[in-house]
Amino acid sequence: MAGADLTALWISLRLAAITTALLLLLCTPLAWWLAGGRSRTRVLIDAVVSLPLVLPPTVLGFYLLILLGPVGPVGRVLGEIGLASPMFTFTGLVIGSMLYSLPFVVQPLRDAFEALGPRSLEVAATLRASPWNRFFTVAMPLAARGFLTAAVLSFAHTLGEFGVVLMIGGNIPGRTQTASIAIYNHAETLQYGAANRLSATLIVIAFALLLGVYTVTRQGRDGVRVWRWH
Repeated sequence: MAGADLTALWISLRLAAITTALLLLLCTPLAWWLAGGRSRTRVLIDAVVSLPLVLPPTVLGFYLLILLGPVGPVGRVLGEIGLASPMFTFTGLVIGSMLYSLPFVVQPLRDAFEALGPRSLEVAATLRASPWNRFFTVAMPLAARGFLTAAVLSFAHTLGEFGVVLMIGGNIPGRTQTASIAIYNHAETLQYGAANRLSATLIVIAFALLLGVYTVTRQGRDGVRVWRWH
């Protein structure tokens, strides 16, 4: 594999790792709140979070381009306080990837929290555990498989993104050119061998991730203790 392709693959892996870590951090409280009831506000937020599942990625990329560009509302504010627009930078890729992969983290976490039921938390409350203590020592360990599923789906989905990253990051080799964009470039110039090698690499990575999560999930259902929480 050529050096440029290795760089593009490294950018994709780094983007997927950073996006997944930030989404797990930010989406955990959101998913916990969404799992807590079915008010009109929660239904509305749930629908907004799920939008990237049905929107074409170019639509999301286009509006991010409008908002974050130097003449956009967010871009102008950033310029006024001395910050550069995140467009066509790795930071912009992270912002776009987080928005596009949002439902792939929120929904597994919400479903895992909903599946807990109130009993375990009520038992912890009778033992005088604080709300924070109940969340970190009861809810999170019991929802471990939901966290694993969310992390794998977010990582794999971000790894294969094309439309959003192309719209918001452009196609700058060594900076914003991801593996999916490099594959497109190879195919466009009829370099099918290079496109095949990079595509096969992504397939292997995605398959290994899914195989791992399915194996762990099945072991959990069969009563094998997968995670040890302290």
